[in-house]
Amino acid sequence: MFNLYISILFFINYASGLTTDGLSLLSIKSAVDGGDTVFSDWNDNDSTPCHWSGVTCANISGVSDPRVVGIALAGRNLRGYIPSELGNLVYLRRLNLHDNSFHGSIPDQIFNATSLHSIFLYGNNLSGALPASICNPPRLQNVDFSHNSLSGTAQKFLGNCRQLQRLILAGNEFSGEIPSGIFPELANLIQLDLSSNSLNGSFPYDIGQLKSLSGTLNISFNHFTGKLPASLGDLPLTVSFDLRHNNFTGEIPQTGSFANQGPTAFLNNPSLCGFPLQKTCRDNSSTIPPGTQSFSPAVDENETKKGLKPGLIILISVADAFGVALIGLVIVYLYWRRKDSNGCSCTCKGRFGGNQKSKFCSFPCVSGFPNTDSEAESEKGDAVSGGASGGGGEGGGGGLVAIDKGFSFELDELLKASAYVLGKSGLGIVYKVVLGNGIPVAVRRLGEGGEQRYKEFVAEVQAIGRVKHPNVVKLRAYYWALDEKLLISDFISNGNLASALRGQTSTILSLSTRLKIAKGTARGLTYLHECSPRKFVHGDIKPSNILLDNDHQPHISDFGLNRLINITGNNPSSSGGFMGGALPYLIQTEKVNNYQAPEARVSSNRPTQKWDVYSFGVVLLEMLTGRSPEFSSPTTSTSIEIPDLVKWVRKGFEEETPLSDMVDPMLLQEVHAKKEVLSVFHLALACTERDPDIRPRMKTVSESLEKIRT
Repeated sequence: MFNLYISILFFINYASGLTTDGLSLLSIKSAVDGGDTVFSDWNDNDSTPCHWSGVTCANISGVSDPRVVGIALAGRNLRGYIPSELGNLVYLRRLNLHDNSFHGSIPDQIFNATSLHSIFLYGNNLSGALPASICNPPRLQNVDFSHNSLSGTAQKFLGNCRQLQRLILAGNEFSGEIPSGIFPELANLIQLDLSSNSLNGSFPYDIGQLKSLSGTLNISFNHFTGKLPASLGDLPLTVSFDLRHNNFTGEIPQTGSFANQGPTAFLNNPSLCGFPLQKTCRDNSSTIPPGTQSFSPAVDENETKKGLKPGLIILISVADAFGVALIGLVIVYLYWRRKDSNGCSCTCKGRFGGNQKSKFCSFPCVSGFPNTDSEAESEKGDAVSGGASGGGGEGGGGGLVAIDKGFSFELDELLKASAYVLGKSGLGIVYKVVLGNGIPVAVRRLGEGGEQRYKEFVAEVQAIGRVKHPNVVKLRAYYWALDEKLLISDFISNGNLASALRGQTSTILSLSTRLKIAKGTARGLTYLHECSPRKFVHGDIKPSNILLDNDHQPHISDFGLNRLINITGNNPSSSGGFMGGALPYLIQTEKVNNYQAPEARVSSNRPTQKWDVYSFGVVLLEMLTGRSPEFSSPTTSTSIEIPDLVKWVRKGFEEETPLSDMVDPMLLQEVHAKKEVLSVFHLALACTERDPDIRPRMKTVSESLEKIRT
C-alpha cells in the first residue's frame, strides 16, 4: 500500500511539477477525513504549496526555490492521523496542529525534519509513548503535547534535547518514575509542566540544576512520594512551585526558593508539614520562622474541664470576624474580576484534565480574541510574519499586525503563552508574555474604547513603530478590535532606573554606569527629537520610564502612549514605566509630577521638546544626588513652584555646600571623579532652567555628555 502511495505521488509530480515539499504536504490531505473539502485550495496541479492555507514558506540560503518552514492548522477540527511524510520537510521549523482531533501515535519519522524548533500538538486525541527520535532535531526548543492521551514513562533520552526551552506534557497518562540524569542536560529549559499525569516515585534530586527555569514549575496532580528534594531551593528565586495533589512527605525545606512560596504551592500533600503550611512538624518546632505563631492555640485539659477562658473566647471571636472579612474580600475580588473582564470567558483545556469554562486561561481572556471556535481563522489571517495581516479595521473583527518585518509569531501563540502581570496604571495593564520561540515580549492592554478612531489609532501606532534606535524600546506589533487594543513591544529584562537608584535591585550603579545610562538616554531622546518621523516629544521622562538591560544599556519606554490612550478613551496618568520593562515598578497616584517642567503643569500649554530637556535634567540630578524629587501635592498658589530637588541643588551651589554633602554616598568613594561629577551637575542645572528658551537642545546635551569621561 505504501509503495502504491509513493508511486501515485511520483505520478502526480511528473504530471503537475509540484515540489517535493508540496507532495509531502498532500499526505495531510490524504490523512484527514474529508481532506478534499477541508483543503480545497491545496491543489496538486500547483507548482508550489507556498500559497496554500496554513503553509508558510521562506527563501533558504543556497536553495533556489522557497521551502516550507511552517505548518499552522490549529483549531480546524481536523480528524485523522498525523502522517509520517511530514518528516520529509527538511526545512520545517514550526509544526502547529493543536486543538484538533488527530488520533493514533506521534510518528517517529516526523523528527527527521531536522530544522524543527517548535512542535505544538496539544489538545488532540494522540496516544502511545513519546517517540524515541524526539531529540533528533538539534535546535528543538518548544514541545507542547499537553492534553492528549499519551502514556508510557519518562525516558532518559529526553536529556538529549539540549536546546529545549519548553517541555509541556500536562494532562496525559504518563506514569512511573522520572529517571535521574535528564534535568542536568536541559540547561536551557525555561518551562516545565508535567501536571495532571500519573507519575510516581520520588522526584529527581537533580531538579535544582535547571538554572534557566522561570515562571512556574508545575508537577501538580500526580502521585509523587517521598521528601521534597532540597535542591528545589537551588532553582532561581523567581520560580513558583505548584506541587499540589501529590503524596510528598516530611518537612518543607526553608532554603533558597522555598522561602518565596506560599501555602498554595504545597496543598493536598497530607503528610507535608512546616512553614508556610499551618501544620507544624511534631518534633521540630523550627519549621515556624521566628516571629510567627501557630494558628491553633494550645488548650490544656484543665482549661477544657473548667470551660473557655475570656481571653480565648475573645481570640476565637476575632478569628471568626477575620474569617467573615476574608470571605467578603474574596467575594468582592471575584465580583470586580468578573466586571473587569466584561463577562468574557474562554474555553481552556483544563490544566488539571478535561475542559473547563474559565477566565483563568494561560493568557488573560479578552473578548476581542478568537476562542477555540475561531482559532482556524486566526491561524489563516492573523499570523504575524513581516507585514500587516488580519487587518481588523473598522469592521471590528480584530487583527494582529506586525510593524517589524523581522518579527514573526501567531495570534494563537500569544494567547497560549504564559502571561505575568508587570503592572497596572492609567496607561493600561502590562503583561510579560514568553512566545513559543522563547522570546519574551511586553503586551500592553490599552482599553476598549476608540471604536470610531481606527484610522487615527493605526496612523499613530505606525509612526511609533517607525522609531528604531538602540536606546528606545521597540514596538513590534499591535492588535486592534472594537473591544480590545494591544501593543506588543520588546521586553527589557533588568528593571528600570528608578528601581536601581532606590536599591530595589541587586544592581550597583557606579559613576561610570550612571554616565553610561545618562549618555544612552540622551542619545535616545536626541533621536526622538531630531531624527524620528514626527520629531516626537516624549512628555514623561523619569527614571521609571528608563529601562535597563543586562548590560545597563538604557531603553526609553512609553513615548506616544498618552496620545494612544486619548484615542482609546482612557484617562492617561502616570505610566510607571511598564512598556517593555521588568519588575519591580512603583505605581504612584501622582498629583504634581516633579519631573515635569514648570510650564508643563499648565494644561493649556502644548508639549515641547524643552519639556523633555527639563525632565532629563531632573533625572541627572537624581542620579548624582541619590535623592528622588518624589511626587507632591499641587500648590495652592497660582505661581508655578520649582521642584524641591532642583531648588536644593541650586541653593547648595549658591552657598558653596561641600560636594560630599550633595553627592550620593554610593559615589563618594570615587573621589577621582570630582571634575566629571561637577560637569554633570552644571549640565543638569542648565537643563532645569526655569525659562525654556534658555535650556539647551537635547542634541547639545548629548554631545556634552559624550565629552565627559571617567
